Amino acid sequence: MKAIWKNEVIAESHDTICIEGNEYFPVDAVNKDVLVPSETHTVCPWKGKASYYSVRVGEEVNKDAAWYYPQASELAKSIEGRIAFWKGVEVVK
Repeated sequence: MKAIWKNEVIAESHDTICIEGNEYFPVDAVNKDVLVPSETHTVCPWKGKASYYSVRVGEEVNKDAAWYYPQASELAKSIEGRIAFWKGVEVVK
């Protein structure tokens, strides 16, 4: 799987986990140079509290386009620390 934004591959791995239609990439498979920490947090009733990154490619910033669960619930431990994308980031095989 690859995550692409603004024609740049920002993550690539054969070891993703798909939950609710979202591919969660191992943190080591993500280009950390494009991740900008965000103060945004949301709560999923069964996965726990999510934290976000904005994605920056060149001068373009996609606010809160990546999320992860630093301390996932017991039901979601398989994705703890993994990163998923949305908001125009294309995830393809």
